[in-house]
Amino acid sequence: MPVRLASVNGSNRSGGGSFFMNNTAFDMPVEALFPTEAERSRLIAMLAAELENTRDQICGGRVTPALDCKRFKAELSRFTFTSPVNLEELLNWTVQQLRDGIVQMTHPRYFGLFNPAPGFPSILADYIAATFNPQLAAAKTSPAAIAIENHVISQVAHRASLPAGSAGHFTNGGSEANFTALICALTKISVSFRDIGARAFRTPPAVYVSREAHQAWFKIAHQAGIGRLAIRVIETDGEGRMSDAALAEAVRADIANGAIPVMIVATAGTTAAGMIDPLRACAKIAESAGAWYHIDAAWGGAAIASEQLRPLLAGIELADSVTIDAHKWFATTMGCGMFITSQPWILKEAFGITASFMPAGQDIPDPYTTSMLWSRRFLGLRLFLNLATAGWPGYAQHIERTLALTDLLRTQLSEQGWVVVNPAALGVLCVLPPFPHRPVHEITAAIIASGEAWVAVTNFEGRDVIRICITNGQTDQVDIATLIELLKRHSVIQTASDNHLKSGEEPLYSRQH
Repeated sequence: MPVRLASVNGSNRSGGGSFFMNNTAFDMPVEALFPTEAERSRLIAMLAAELENTRDQICGGRVTPALDCKRFKAELSRFTFTSPVNLEELLNWTVQQLRDGIVQMTHPRYFGLFNPAPGFPSILADYIAATFNPQLAAAKTSPAAIAIENHVISQVAHRASLPAGSAGHFTNGGSEANFTALICALTKISVSFRDIGARAFRTPPAVYVSREAHQAWFKIAHQAGIGRLAIRVIETDGEGRMSDAALAEAVRADIANGAIPVMIVATAGTTAAGMIDPLRACAKIAESAGAWYHIDAAWGGAAIASEQLRPLLAGIELADSVTIDAHKWFATTMGCGMFITSQPWILKEAFGITASFMPAGQDIPDPYTTSMLWSRRFLGLRLFLNLATAGWPGYAQHIERTLALTDLLRTQLSEQGWVVVNPAALGVLCVLPPFPHRPVHEITAAIIASGEAWVAVTNFEGRDVIRICITNGQTDQVDIATLIELLKRHSVIQTASDNHLKSGEEPLYSRQH
């Protein structure tokens, strides 16, 4: 039953019916949530030591989960939150469950999707951001934090050779950045889209992506209100890159049929194989059609750090907008994307709003008026600390080291008869074993079950292949040698019943390569 709030200075200022608490209730904060300074220091030191110990255990242990799910669910069910639990015990329990209960993406033999081991400065950035907990919706409340983020965005834009004045913001990831691009494109084509949505278009809008583009584009079109059928999937050139001839023909056909080309999306670093679409050719087609030109460089965009690799992204400077994820090859903690546009004025058109309860900005635009989100975490500190600590030269070394290890893996597998089916210049290999071999799904399942490494199956140009991606800046030659041994061991047909190919029959990839 609620208690009434005691009157202040002998009066009840609310005019009646207000709640009160007795004076002892004001004496101390809830200690479980706000412990003393000494207790905080003790727990932080304890947790830091436990995490360092766990990190060593992860690097020397399994990549894949060893969790007893039945036991875990039984333990979890005991948390009914009706009584307090000792925080130190709770921290130790949580660390143990994460040590045993997830794929260890910080393990040096995690060769999976681009979920990297984060750089240490970005880990510290999360601790700093959580301690200050700034709200980045408005510039007046967090001017320093917003200025740091804006500065990092401008430096990345400059490094990508985008025009002077390009701007943007941090996002929770590539999907949010790509969604932002579509909203900007729709708003530029018809400013009334902001008010009446898809009804602003008399004929259907169309968005063009490669067959190898990220499938999130279908969800993005759905969320934007133009529907999944607005996505035009363009065929590739046989090597994982969007065919510019097929793109030009699709745009021409849509215009002839009355559709509106709203946006052309080129991918710089496809998820499956690390391929880069023809950026300049796509830009030319977009300009001719009057469409917004967006480059999804979520992980490949980090190539801007390397003088050796920057030429691969020639044409990125022609984009109306670019997506780059810092939490991929830039190795920050998860949930740190960037949206950058050469036409920042469109952000106010697309997301502008006013609210009487928000403090008005002055020299710095308020992020809640130029982006999708309202409440915002200080995401950009992660990349700021990483980039300031390593500099562009340090990032170049980090990326080029990944490529050197990838080349080592490519060479050694090729020498043993494996076929690399993707001609990617970035750090992904799509491979097939020498014939005869077990099906690739069985090979990857066996490797994952061993706990010694993690690799994926993907489909590249109509073929199921083993996808290998070096995502950890601490992966070394020993890890590469271990992976090669695992691939060889688990690709061998164990029994006659395992041989899914007829004797003497060559697989398609052998005949094509």
